Amino acid sequence: MKILAIGANGIIGKAMVENLQKDNEVIAVGHSHGDFIVDIESKESILALYKKAGKVDAIVSMAGNGEMGSLQEMPDAGYATVLNNKLMGQVNLVRIGLEYLNEGGSITLTSGQASNHPMPGTAAIAMGVAAVNAFVATAALELTEGKKINAVSPSMVKETMEQWGIDSRSGIAASDVATYYRASIMGEANGKVFDAMGEAYVTA
Repeated sequence: MKILAIGANGIIGKAMVENLQKDNEVIAVGHSHGDFIVDIESKESILALYKKAGKVDAIVSMAGNGEMGSLQEMPDAGYATVLNNKLMGQVNLVRIGLEYLNEGGSITLTSGQASNHPMPGTAAIAMGVAAVNAFVATAALELTEGKKINAVSPSMVKETMEQWGIDSRSGIAASDVATYYRASIMGEANGKVFDAMGEAYVTA
C-alpha cells in the first residue's frame, strides 16, 4: 500500500511512519523536511505535493498547529492558527487529495481530545478539533468509489508530557497512538473518530 504521511516529523508522526513502513510504502512529508515538504495553509502547496506524490492508497494527516491561551487573552492570531492550519489545512488536504486517492483508499485526519475533556486555556484548540470530527463524520456521507475518511483523536502523548516535565502516567505512548492510525487505514470504518486513549488499539 502506498501511504502519504503528512506531518511525519512530529512525535506521533514518527511513530506512525515506523509502524506502517514495515509492510507499506510510506512517503514522509513534513513542513521543513522529509521526502516532500508542504505548507498545509497553502492550497497551492498542497496541490504541488499531490502532483509530486502521484496516486496513493491512503492519505494520513498528523499535521495541524494549535494555540493555547486564556479566553480573554488569546489574540485573534491564535484562533486564526487553529482555523487556518489545524482545521482548513486538513480540510483542504481532503478536498484536493480525493482526486489523487485510489479507489477504495482512505484518508485519516488528526483531531484531539480537547473538546471531549475541556480544560482552561484550550478553547481555540477545542473548537478546532471538534470541527475536524464533525467534518469527517459528514464528509464520509459523500465519498464515492469505496473511499473512506476517519479521524484519530489522541489524548496527551506520554513523550510530549515528559518533554513538558509533567506526570505522563495519564498519557498514551506515541507507538500506541500509531496503532489507531493503522486501524483507520487498514479497516473498513468510514466517518469514525478513533479515540486514542490509554493503550494500543484493540480490535472490537
